[in-house]
Amino acid sequence: MCGINGVLFFKRDVRGALAIEKMNRTIKHRGPDAEGVYADGRNFLGHTRLSIIDLDAVSNQPFYSADKRYVLVFNGEIYNFKEIKSQLTDYKFVTNSDTEVVLAAYLEWGTKCLSKFNGMFAFAVLDTHTNQLEVVRDRIGIKPLYYYYNQEYLVFSSEIRSLLNSDLIKRKLNTTVLSEFLAYQTVLAPNTIIKGVYSLMPGCILKFNEDGISIRDYWTLWSFKDYTMVGRSKEVYQNQIKERFFEAIERRTVADVSVGAFLSGGIDSAAVVGGLAEVSTNKVNTFTVAFEESEFSEGDDAKLIAKRFNTQHTEMKLSAAELVKDIPGILSSMDHPSGDGINTYVVSKATKEQGISVALSGLGGDELFSGYPIFRQMDKIGAYKWMLSYPKGLRNAVGSIYDSFKKSVASDKIHEILKLDYFDLESAYPLGRKLFMDDEIKAVLKVPLIENNNKKIAHHSVSYDTPGFDFPFQSKVSMMEFQTYLTNVLLRDADQMSMAHALEIRVPFLDHQLVQYMLNVPDDLKLTKQPKQLLVESLGDLLPTDLLNKPKKGFVFPWVDWMKGDLKAFCTSKVSDLKNRSFIDSKELERYWHRFLNGDKKVNWSKMWTLIVLENWLTENKIDE
Repeated sequence: MCGINGVLFFKRDVRGALAIEKMNRTIKHRGPDAEGVYADGRNFLGHTRLSIIDLDAVSNQPFYSADKRYVLVFNGEIYNFKEIKSQLTDYKFVTNSDTEVVLAAYLEWGTKCLSKFNGMFAFAVLDTHTNQLEVVRDRIGIKPLYYYYNQEYLVFSSEIRSLLNSDLIKRKLNTTVLSEFLAYQTVLAPNTIIKGVYSLMPGCILKFNEDGISIRDYWTLWSFKDYTMVGRSKEVYQNQIKERFFEAIERRTVADVSVGAFLSGGIDSAAVVGGLAEVSTNKVNTFTVAFEESEFSEGDDAKLIAKRFNTQHTEMKLSAAELVKDIPGILSSMDHPSGDGINTYVVSKATKEQGISVALSGLGGDELFSGYPIFRQMDKIGAYKWMLSYPKGLRNAVGSIYDSFKKSVASDKIHEILKLDYFDLESAYPLGRKLFMDDEIKAVLKVPLIENNNKKIAHHSVSYDTPGFDFPFQSKVSMMEFQTYLTNVLLRDADQMSMAHALEIRVPFLDHQLVQYMLNVPDDLKLTKQPKQLLVESLGDLLPTDLLNKPKKGFVFPWVDWMKGDLKAFCTSKVSDLKNRSFIDSKELERYWHRFLNGDKKVNWSKMWTLIVLENWLTENKIDE
């Protein structure tokens, strides 16, 4: 796992050498083991290395072809690299790394090599003879890749802050996506919070040459509809899920350093730890961060699971007071503002301090096995279509009365749903994931809402005129989760918060072969009495069945208490600074803050925290409006 950078000009430019040096310095935390640069006066590639496979310096990057024509910078892991290597019989390998296999495969098959790779990656290959560059990102979007392009140059990197520190990009806020940030705690790819900076979409290839840039996809979630799976027995599905899950776990044990696992009290992490214990010859290292305050700690549940699988378990005790002191520093590690991610920072820091450089995570289990409440909520939407027979004005009035009586975030959403023209997934899903409602955004922001945001989110997932329309309903919800919350919040946070400590997180649930299979599993197997019952039953006696009936605490922070107590001065200061921004209605923000402090149920902590994080990030990174 590493960090990659690049600056490519249309003609020679002296700015490149200093820019790539600054960019490498910015992402040094991603790869503290080695650093390298390629420069020819026109093209500049940079790399910082976290050594995981083949620790020898001969595998450092940038990595060159034997004739020096091609240069590679690579971030990620190819888990099946040995299998691919065995197919490249005419290539003379000089390392034992997956890095060299990536380049050798590219030289042999071009970008068709991507169909052979099982892993997480973002890499770029430069042809120094033609000055053509190809940049790719893995299928699911586990590893990030950001870029900026104008008529003079292309700049790309693993992190936005690296792009900003190149001094080739204006630190200009992308005000057009502010409403989206408040709605979803993030900005949905390909846009970012910075004007002109984009995220390369998962499963895509960016090509840069004399003609400029072009982007195409090589893999999509909706390209693997398998009609032959219809009518299979439950047992067949369970057996094939188990087989693919264990294959995904085993692939992710490939490393020349110790591999551990995050362990909570929930089903997903227990499944990962159990699978790892099954395939490993050594005792598994597991890690849990537990609060001293038992009411929001998952330490006891994690201990029980660790005992079941006989792991070498490490519980790192943390007091809430200690964490509160660290929060301003933790926010400084955010590469892109997010309303989430602090829990990943805490457990990653603790794991790295124990000498572990690779940790497996249960991320993705909820998205594949319909674990989140939103899956059941969306399934129920269709049952209320009879309400559409009533005039929209009447439905709006009923919703307004209900909202005024309940006065909660949930009642706000119900009111918005009652105002919809259609009770379908395309219309309802974006509301289910919203933090701020449109009326709230209009009150707080002085910039317009993004138009047609619902259709943007639903793209390629649910409509009859898109490729994914004939997948099972629950799989359509999964696709929307992948394109929104998973990729733009969870995976981005996992990367930026773990790499702040040079820790590599691997996510077996997001193995693309398992993903492709799960998207074809029928709804009745996913919507069971208990969430993720299909996963537990598929793994046989690996997991205790009482996990299904035990509510998961999760790594829960007492945010309301903190923001009204130990963090109040910090939050008040950020709110005060944010009020001076030209895009903010200062009076409305002030009212909002006091409503939160006074316990208004419609202004929950996550809404205020998202605003505070935004201001902190803009200030830290010196972003102009």
